[in-house]
Amino acid sequence: MSYTWEAFTAAEPELAETVERRFAAFTHHVLATLRKDGSPRTTGIEVRFLHGELWLGMMPGSLKALDLRRDPRFALQANPGPGTEMAGGDVRIAGRVIEVRDRETVARYTETVEPPDPDSFHLFRTELTEVVRTYIEDGKYLAVQWWRPGAPVRVTRRT
Repeated sequence: MSYTWEAFTAAEPELAETVERRFAAFTHHVLATLRKDGSPRTTGIEVRFLHGELWLGMMPGSLKALDLRRDPRFALQANPGPGTEMAGGDVRIAGRVIEVRDRETVARYTETVEPPDPDSFHLFRTELTEVVRTYIEDGKYLAVQWWRPGAPVRVTRRT
């Protein structure tokens, strides 16, 4: 079972807002894909939350795009930023992608994002299977918020 960003936002608005703020804090984040041999590949990426979707845009022929065409599973981690405080916590999203080639949808995306070559890039929309936020709560607890489709957010705390 997977959810679009819009469905996740409707189900868990507070966590969704926190996640979007965390990703908006920096431009570049880390995407993990799977290579042909099944080993992981991590690369930098910019992400967009637009029109109720979480989008991943990539240069034509990029290895991460080819990885996702072959195996749509991904993991995405927000840039932790400088230092060790990770304001807002550590945020990760996992799921599957669907490549979008519909001209109308691509045009709507490019109007907002203005990619370097609007006629030649890969555009993927995401379907979420997991959202996780790890942060320090009250200065003493390591708290983990964990969401999966069809279930409410679970929170665990450790000292």
